[in-house]
Amino acid sequence: MTDLSRLPCALIQPLLTHVVRRIAARHPSLFARLGPHQSTDFLIDPIELPFALHLRPDPEALIFRAVPRDAAPHPGALIRGKFMLLLELMDAEEDGDAAFFSRDLEVSGDTEAVVRLRNALDDVDGSIAEETADMFGAPGRVILARLRRNYPTQENGAVAP
Repeated sequence: MTDLSRLPCALIQPLLTHVVRRIAARHPSLFARLGPHQSTDFLIDPIELPFALHLRPDPEALIFRAVPRDAAPHPGALIRGKFMLLLELMDAEEDGDAAFFSRDLEVSGDTEAVVRLRNALDDVDGSIAEETADMFGAPGRVILARLRRNYPTQENGAVAP
């Protein structure tokens, strides 16, 4: 019998591989900003999804994969929060410090690596989320718009779910 908890990881993996390769090709400066933390294993854990994301931003051996939480590698740095908060942090639309101090965001392990990752993402012109949605054309843009609509932020007066 197949472990059904692994199914979402297998289904999403081709998309993650496509996305990370395209983003890496378009934004090679991300790696330079990470310096010695290119080989850090980051575990990004969107708490309401059935899996976590393992990122190793090494341009020579780039990894971005969905992993069941019980099979995740021991991370050098852990970043945990609600999916939409993580998405907004990736695009510098949310204040990471405020999210951390309000306990909406959990960071542990190598905090210098997390700060370097955040600074590298802050330096990207435009929105990585929108760039990713554009990779999939109109369906991608519709999905991103629905995500943003269904996960309102505190900024627009609603409380995040």
